[in-house]
Amino acid sequence: MREIFNNDDDRGQVGIGTLIVFIAMVLVAAIAAGVLVNTAGFLQATAEDAGQESVDKVTNRVEVVNQHGTVGVNDTIANITMTVRLAAGSSAVDLNTTSVKYLSDSEVTTLTNSSTNNNISAGTASEFNLTAVKGTDDDGSFGVLNSGSDRYELTINASAIEGTDDDKYDGLDTGSKVQLDITSQTGGTTTLIVTMPQQLAGKEQGEPVKL
Repeated sequence: MREIFNNDDDRGQVGIGTLIVFIAMVLVAAIAAGVLVNTAGFLQATAEDAGQESVDKVTNRVEVVNQHGTVGVNDTIANITMTVRLAAGSSAVDLNTTSVKYLSDSEVTTLTNSSTNNNISAGTASEFNLTAVKGTDDDGSFGVLNSGSDRYELTINASAIEGTDDDKYDGLDTGSKVQLDITSQTGGTTTLIVTMPQQLAGKEQGEPVKL
């Protein structure tokens, strides 16, 4: 039985115009979906990068095992030496690209590594010296902490940093404090506060003292 339409509103819309409108709606929806997918992918990648950087700043750092000073002239501490290793859960840390911020009552400076192949030096006013603890750098990768057994000594020349033109060989006075911030290339930071001995009676120049 044929259905009879008495009202134009009851008729279906047909023709090329309707097809064009339909295709346009599909294209708009596809473009919008593509934009949303691309945006979501970009945000995900950015979040992953930011998360990894945050993890690196927390985990990729060194741990100070012990530290000592060396007696200088006029009852001062001339050098500060720290033994460092990888912190728990840390990836490899390259000490060649690590910096040390030195902050005392009178001086503040940032030191970088000055040494290669275990040269013996106390460092300078702008550079620290680096030496491998004997028997710990098995793979010969000087300056890189890439194993839990690796140990390196960082030596800071306090007398060069603290000295003045009139008294250039004096270092840190007894009882004074120094804050050392050791920061790896990825941003992981270890903070150490060392206090000089209250007195150096009986100690001679060049002798080591516990800090």
